[in-house]
Amino acid sequence: MAKRIAIVDDDKKIVALLKTYFEKEGFVVYEAHDGAEGLRLIQDKTPDIAVLDVMLPQLDGFEICRKLRKEGNIPIIMLTARDEETDKLIGLELGADDYVVKPFSPREVVARVKAILRRSGKGTEDTSDVITAGRLAIDRTRHVVKIDDIPLELTPTEFKLLALLASNPERVFSRLQIIEHIQGYSFEGYERTVDAHVKNLRRKLGDAQYIQTVYGIGYKFLPAEAEK
Repeated sequence: MAKRIAIVDDDKKIVALLKTYFEKEGFVVYEAHDGAEGLRLIQDKTPDIAVLDVMLPQLDGFEICRKLRKEGNIPIIMLTARDEETDKLIGLELGADDYVVKPFSPREVVARVKAILRRSGKGTEDTSDVITAGRLAIDRTRHVVKIDDIPLELTPTEFKLLALLASNPERVFSRLQIIEHIQGYSFEGYERTVDAHVKNLRRKLGDAQYIQTVYGIGYKFLPAEAEK
């Protein structure tokens, strides 16, 4: 079945260019040119992934991302003309899976979309389908995470990060190892990106402190000490 993508950008030339590239890759493309229209489109069509410009009329990309995260876990890539770290962190903290700065190569956007769709699918290194640690259960076949049998709303990136750490309890992962696992590549400023995803995960995990910072290195998963 063809993958479905929603592209929301007020620059119609950018939308047309991306649409051409994605249709060549077999995607069904939905398009919108302002934030309110884009939000309605995504809610109506429920695409597999959404590409959102930050600076949109009527409703900006950050607000769309915030609203979509309250409703579900659709993968989201943010587009922006401003190469500002603050913008990137806002988007990531709201739950965006990736961030692309304009001007960009359409091939790069296609590659990033494909990477996110791959990592939101099945398959990880560990052969066990379900990882358990105290009150936490991670079902990697169904992509479901529960605490005390209550499902958590994680993005595909957050799920892959948590599954990586939980599959290797007590092992310390550097930020570089983490970003290369969840994104498939590294980039300038990746450290802050990893920290933003970990911050989101910790917030969603609540008082169960499974992810420990190893200062100067990265992070590790502590199942035996998670309830402290």
